[in-house]
Amino acid sequence: MDAEMHTDAARDAAAINDEELDELVAALAGASRKRRQDASHEIALIASVDAHPLLAHVDDLVDALERPEAQTRWEVLSTLSELALIDADAVEGAYEGAEAALFDEGSAILRLAAFRFLVRLGESSPERSDKVWQIMDEAIQCFHGDPEYRDMLGALDEFARGSLSDQTREALLARVGFDADNGRGYIKIMSTEIVAVAKGERA
Repeated sequence: MDAEMHTDAARDAAAINDEELDELVAALAGASRKRRQDASHEIALIASVDAHPLLAHVDDLVDALERPEAQTRWEVLSTLSELALIDADAVEGAYEGAEAALFDEGSAILRLAAFRFLVRLGESSPERSDKVWQIMDEAIQCFHGDPEYRDMLGALDEFARGSLSDQTREALLARVGFDADNGRGYIKIMSTEIVAVAKGERA
């Protein structure tokens, strides 16, 4: 789906009423895997336009991280990432589900969605940055150079701009500093950018 089609689909999804939204959220707990996947996709489209109506459904979204299929979980994590920008307190209960998804061996898309959620959660306060950093750091080491690693570095650039604790900021600099000095290709370029941002040398 190209950007224009995605925008049109998102706007159409966001136009649904409260009753229709309730039905979509309820479908996340339904027996049909296909319906769960379709509902989670529609919910993620809604969140990409305006996540506010979904704040009332956070508990159901967190519960949906227990579904077995990867797509439902990555779509829900995308939704929770949008909600984290609005109210990080409200989505903190998704931490354990995101941690499990972060190391899912079967889906790179799911791992990346979990990483992005943890970035959004962690960048919201120094205390949360400390909470998420340990497992983020483990994921960086596990998936270094994997196909999703470029996008993980993009998310780390956002993380570096957040409200990090001094401890987490120093740990981030130590983790990406080696690649900034010794890496190659996109890894070196993006790591150098993250270091500059974390040091406050670049907006």
